[in-house]
Amino acid sequence: MRVVVTGGSGLIGRALVESLLRDGHQAVIVSRNPKGLGDLPGGVETAEWDGRTAQELAPVLEGSDAVVHLAGESIASGRWSEARKKRIRDSRVIGTAAVAAALRAVSQRPGALLQGSAVGFYGPRGDEEIAEDHPAGSDFLARTCVDWEDAGAPAETLGMRRVLLRTGVVLAREGGALSRIALPFRLFAGGAVGGGRQWFPWIHIDDQVGAIRFLLDHSGASGAFNLTAPGAVTNRDLGKLMGRALGRPSFVPTPGFALKIVLGELATLVLDGQRAVPGRLVEHGYGFTFRELGPALQALLD
Repeated sequence: MRVVVTGGSGLIGRALVESLLRDGHQAVIVSRNPKGLGDLPGGVETAEWDGRTAQELAPVLEGSDAVVHLAGESIASGRWSEARKKRIRDSRVIGTAAVAAALRAVSQRPGALLQGSAVGFYGPRGDEEIAEDHPAGSDFLARTCVDWEDAGAPAETLGMRRVLLRTGVVLAREGGALSRIALPFRLFAGGAVGGGRQWFPWIHIDDQVGAIRFLLDHSGASGAFNLTAPGAVTNRDLGKLMGRALGRPSFVPTPGFALKIVLGELATLVLDGQRAVPGRLVEHGYGFTFRELGPALQALLD
């Protein structure tokens, strides 16, 4: 199988590419700057794409079996100014529309498009358990996710199978959220954030990649899938389990207002959670390696 991965140099994309190569598949990383990607797994192909136009992407997609579209500006690397919010949205919506346009221009078209999205689609929902059929929210992240998902819809008119990867917080040794969450605990200053009642929709990197591979292989899978672990926890439970895994105290709270002062609107990522459950993934038969957060943290922080 030949799989093209946009955003293949990121945390999820790189782990996915390594998994594909280990199993003898071909993988192509699409990047704005392929020469600047550093050390890459042996056997991987690279291609350049500006993230906005279809012309240079179409030849890369020609003859591939599937496309996994993960490209998009990081939402957690700085305060959300209006300019930054525009970059976050445009990198997803314009980029996905370009992928759809490129697919239209391909004569030997891939059979499947697996398109990145996020559980932010649902907006803040309190304690409500959220399945894939829940409606979208109305905040910035939710509106961005709706437009992001809609931008890839033309692929379905081409007869392609389209899967929406509504991903939660991916936990990995190599980067992402885990090191930021763990830092205050390592400094003996960890604890619940913003009251601790908000839900934390997490997934271990092994299951993130495993779920994507599962959805690539299962021709009957289409539509939206929540990529989150079954064992959802609150932020308070996260603090307790993190402290236990690191052998550190977990009783120092971080007030929500302090985060809002420091992070601005970006604080919503920490203070508002979604109790998103992987209902469709489980129904289709995916078996999680890490269902509960405690063992996942122990494995990652050992």
